[in-house]
Amino acid sequence: MQSVPRIPVSIIIPNYNYARFLKRSIDSALEQDYADVEVIVVDDASQDNSTTIIESYRGEIVACARAQNGGHAAAFNTGFAASSGKIVLFLDADDYLYPTAVSTIVDTWDAATAQVQSRLHIVDERQRIKDVFPPPELPFDSGDVMPKLLHKGRYQTTVTSGLAFDRATLESIMPIPEPEFRQGADGYLATLAPMYGHVQSIEECVGAYRIHGANHSVFGEKLAERARWRVTHDFRRMQALSDQASEIGLTIVPSEAVRHDPVHLEERLASLCADRRLHPVADDSRLALGAAGAVASLEMTASLRRRAVLAAWFLSVGVLPRKMATAVLSWKLDASSRPAFLSRLSKTIRHAMG
Repeated sequence: MQSVPRIPVSIIIPNYNYARFLKRSIDSALEQDYADVEVIVVDDASQDNSTTIIESYRGEIVACARAQNGGHAAAFNTGFAASSGKIVLFLDADDYLYPTAVSTIVDTWDAATAQVQSRLHIVDERQRIKDVFPPPELPFDSGDVMPKLLHKGRYQTTVTSGLAFDRATLESIMPIPEPEFRQGADGYLATLAPMYGHVQSIEECVGAYRIHGANHSVFGEKLAERARWRVTHDFRRMQALSDQASEIGLTIVPSEAVRHDPVHLEERLASLCADRRLHPVADDSRLALGAAGAVASLEMTASLRRRAVLAAWFLSVGVLPRKMATAVLSWKLDASSRPAFLSRLSKTIRHAMG
């Protein structure tokens, strides 16, 4: 019997000043139970002892050292240029994979696949499991997700370390624009990849997404800064999607598609409430955004109870006094800001709505 040829896989680890996490990340890539895996580590001009750690793996990995710090997109582009796998994973240096991650992804792959997405365990700095991302009660979007992307500019996906891409797809959409996506390069890839094939989803956790004080996506207590960045990032994703769609003859994405996206609208409300002076959309109003968020919530793929609660939340933020609305937004967007009783209530509501 003729053996089925293995699909070569590349795991690219972009690193910047994450020496304290880097060894765990590299080890997890090297310890995969799938044979045909190359591991590429891109150091984006770190100032800590990352280089020493990378040099200790000489002969086991492909090391790419950038002379100047360029950010997420630059590290992704550098790593991809050095890779050869038909399937490409980008693993953040503070995260790690479980030994069966690659084999699980390969088993899910088929000829129509552009992207595979998987859930991840959320862990703390000591690798203690705290939760699952995305939460299990939020169903992944799978198959042809382009209708949803064109309607609201987003579908249910995950973060960098839970994504794997088809090489031919990446060759069509890379290099990633580096100034625009200095952070959030995974958002660019997950937005454009579905134009070239289907999205396959894996419900089991294939690795760990580490939450710590230095995560770019967390921003600590800087609610306004985080919200502004995410709103701007969404506009940049939509522009990239529209440009790519136009280039290959697909429907151009409406500029206001994000007004159908509850995730975008809650960040836009947060930006407006927290610091109107620096808010990136001059003519926004809380009432209009709250109403749009309520409508968008009722269109979600979720239980009726969850949709109704979220719609009511949007309306309340739209009409409450600004200081109270800002507090309510902060409690939802930054779990660490919630009073203890609200954290307990949030967990109860979440389980009830799952």
